[in-house]
Amino acid sequence: MVQKTALRSIAVIAAILLVAPLHAAAKTFAWKASGKGGTVYLVGSVHLLSQDFYPLNPALEAAYKDSALLVEEVDLGEMSAPEQQFSLLSRGMLPSSQSLDTVLTPQTLALLNKKLGDLGALAEPLKRFKPWMAALTIESLEWVKAGFDPNFGLDKHFYDRAKTDGKTVEGFETADFQVSLFDQMPMKEQDQLLASTLKDIDAEQANMSKLIGAWRNGDAPTVEQIVLADLKTESALYQRVLVGRNRNWMPKIEALFG
Repeated sequence: MVQKTALRSIAVIAAILLVAPLHAAAKTFAWKASGKGGTVYLVGSVHLLSQDFYPLNPALEAAYKDSALLVEEVDLGEMSAPEQQFSLLSRGMLPSSQSLDTVLTPQTLALLNKKLGDLGALAEPLKRFKPWMAALTIESLEWVKAGFDPNFGLDKHFYDRAKTDGKTVEGFETADFQVSLFDQMPMKEQDQLLASTLKDIDAEQANMSKLIGAWRNGDAPTVEQIVLADLKTESALYQRVLVGRNRNWMPKIEALFG
């Protein structure tokens, strides 16, 4: 679902709603917070965009140029390391004695079987995934099908720029922590996550366009409505992937002011 894909991207923004918008005349999904120790720019990122989103709004580029340190949700260098990718795949697999056919509820399995016909050669390997991994994989495929690409994601864009420019890059979280957010979910919650993802597929592309359009125009209320509308009905997931992480990030953001 769009909701769950976007969660990580806007966690900081959702936690700090009273910060003045950056350059109000040219609205962006960015905020500027100033304190005695300096200035922090808070930017709601989107992990997958398309090439036509570039060049970016000048306000975003100005915020980057004014910053000596880039802190993203996770250090993309760590996330993309071969050992981390192997760990993600390993932890996302069910034990050899199980498959999605044996761990899902009949209702969720019926939804999955309906979708598997569209996945072609990916259908059989997908059955070996844990439900949370299957949900994230299916959702990512929907975004790619809609024309969005992680290589054009905002976080990757600025990560690559920072590496080229010699700026320091840090992550609020580790790759291992992010995987654990999902891998430690009880099987019942994983089943609910997959079912919710599959139920929303028909409306996925319309929601994607609306969400990305609102982000591009700096329309925070619409982004919040799209992201949180369904999530708040799933209390455990809401607490796990948004509320708890916001609370963990706040002291780290405050520390950036020196």
